[in-house]
Amino acid sequence: MNGFLFDENLPAKIRFTPSLPIIHVSALGESPSDTQIWQYAKDKKLVIVTKDADFSDRLMVDLFPPKVVHLRFGNMPKLVFHSFLADIWPQIETLVIDHKLINVYLDQIEAFR
Repeated sequence: MNGFLFDENLPAKIRFTPSLPIIHVSALGESPSDTQIWQYAKDKKLVIVTKDADFSDRLMVDLFPPKVVHLRFGNMPKLVFHSFLADIWPQIETLVIDHKLINVYLDQIEAFR
């Protein structure tokens, strides 16, 4: 795992320091398709971080998928979002080592191998 790829529905800049780099999909050009994002993450060994269920659904049909962190909560003010993500990020980084899908809710985190 070389880092994290934040989907377009997430902020391009975060207000905490992860242990691995975070790349925003905007670096791939204007509005890359889900397929382009998926393939880029696979090629670069990045974990996709998204609110889009399409990526977690794709895990079931790909033999060697990239890992996915699916943020499964609604919109919130940016400061609250950054604070919440900063609080749970160490747990996400630990779980993603051995799990291919991490579902993050406001009150719990689920991890699947």
